[in-house]
Amino acid sequence: MNTITPTMTLAVFLLLMLIITKLFIKPNLNLNDTKNSLMIALTMSLIPLTLLLNNENEMTLSTPPIINTATTNINISFILDTPSLTFIPIALFITWSIIEFSLWYMSTDPYINKFIKYLFIFLIAMLTIITANNMFQLFIGWEGVGIMSFLLIGWWYARSDANTAALQAIIYNRIGDIGLIMTTAWLLSLTSMNMQELFMQHEVINIIPLIGLIAAAAGKSAQFGLHPWLPAAMEGPTPVSALLHSSTMVVAGIFLLIRLHPIMQKTELALTICLILGATTTMFAAAAAATQHDIKKIIALSTTSQLGLMMTMVGLNQPMLAFLHMATHSFFKALLFLCSGSFIHNLKNEQDIRKMGGLNKILPMTSSTITIASFTLMGMPFLSGFYSKDTIIETILNSYTNSWALTMTLIATMLSAVYSMRIIYLTLTGFPRTKQKIHHETKAPTKPILRLTLGSIFVGTMTKLSTLQTTTTYTMPTSIKLSALTITLTGIILSTDLLFLSTKQPPQKPKTLNLFFNQLAFFNLLHRALPMKMLKFSQQTSTELIDLWTLENYGPKGLSNTSIPLIHMTTQQKNLIKNYMTTFTLTMIITLVLSCP
Repeated sequence: MNTITPTMTLAVFLLLMLIITKLFIKPNLNLNDTKNSLMIALTMSLIPLTLLLNNENEMTLSTPPIINTATTNINISFILDTPSLTFIPIALFITWSIIEFSLWYMSTDPYINKFIKYLFIFLIAMLTIITANNMFQLFIGWEGVGIMSFLLIGWWYARSDANTAALQAIIYNRIGDIGLIMTTAWLLSLTSMNMQELFMQHEVINIIPLIGLIAAAAGKSAQFGLHPWLPAAMEGPTPVSALLHSSTMVVAGIFLLIRLHPIMQKTELALTICLILGATTTMFAAAAAATQHDIKKIIALSTTSQLGLMMTMVGLNQPMLAFLHMATHSFFKALLFLCSGSFIHNLKNEQDIRKMGGLNKILPMTSSTITIASFTLMGMPFLSGFYSKDTIIETILNSYTNSWALTMTLIATMLSAVYSMRIIYLTLTGFPRTKQKIHHETKAPTKPILRLTLGSIFVGTMTKLSTLQTTTTYTMPTSIKLSALTITLTGIILSTDLLFLSTKQPPQKPKTLNLFFNQLAFFNLLHRALPMKMLKFSQQTSTELIDLWTLENYGPKGLSNTSIPLIHMTTQQKNLIKNYMTTFTLTMIITLVLSCP
């Protein structure tokens, strides 16, 4: 353990850096080689994980100080513990599958090599966050995933929607980043940026840096209030959506809170904020997903809902349970996106589920896998989502938390079954609702999709068998134990019933509540009303204050007003006839007197 773990982890980093260097030097490199290199990196990263299962040690690797400051020395330092060694193989496995899928999905793109290069840099930035042992290093990875998401969401930059979505993502993330910068500055000046030193001083941590951390996580993980950028990010290519939502970017915010949980666990206010924020997000996003029609937006809002569930677990002082759900969620969310990408590609870029139908006969393999992924998301027994989601709901039901958070989580669980069944019914069953020439399935995307399907089925069982899932064992009534399953089944029955009712009815005008969730609640306020008010205010400031007031006082009129009194003081030209007559008379008298002999 002492030498193999750090050696293998560093080897993985070096191999990824080597791949990126080769992509930079040889732009026309054979991309199958990069895919195979990722597979080798995954195999190497599984060795430290195998050793970790037998003995849960924590290791750190550090270089000598690179930057010396008055309070702390900044160096490159890696922390190799349960979260980092578990998540590295997950991130590599999912990126390997997504890159293999991208080679088929983006095959006609002229800049596919650059696209793969960006995905690799995205992965390295995420691995930097996972293994960072100080706030400075974590911040570099944090900004790395931010800038890569901007470049990848706006990949088709000729479309104005893609540019707007990329800008939206970066601006919302900058709002959260203010919190992280504030926390880092606070820790740098008052405590320490090193993780181990920070954990020893958790009792002296003020609430201000903790609120900064929560703000950072809310921005990156699209929590309620900073949520609109995540569904908007669907303007990017589907492989980007898959990577963004499963194992990079959006889980970075939750990972930050899991990593720094020791400094939060004694502060009740910080935990309560996480709990309420998470419960609100999970319910709101699930309700919003049930009203959307774009298949990718439904899955994107489903991600927000699951992130809210993880945030709730952080608020309940169960960070490892949040991490367990993060690990299982990565597989089925990547699978959902790849299946939706297969549908979109084969239907010639159609994303509206109302225009699909009957795809289970035309695209049988994708239909089977998206059904498995949807059942995993719902938390059906013995699929991987069940092991984390069921445990989360049991923990909430058995905790001394507020009933509001509990109610929101249960409603969200029911709604997750509703929107998942909606995708299955509208896309797979019935008959095609539009006349479209459909491509038949090819073998190219089947390998990564089947690989992720196996992950979605077996990863939960594997964590149950390993030491990774060591949750608290409760004695509880059967009704509590079966609550998650009961709520899910209720959601399925409700969804089926509503669907059979609504498909036979003539089109109706959307209700206010439906529009509220469909427009993500804040959309009109944040993206229309506020910017318009701000622009109006700026325009009035620039025109009325600067043009009228400033120029009146300090411009030509101001200069003229200041010079008039001076003119009046130094001259007799006041337009008064008696002054002129007096001056003329005096002049004449003086002239006569002087001219007389």
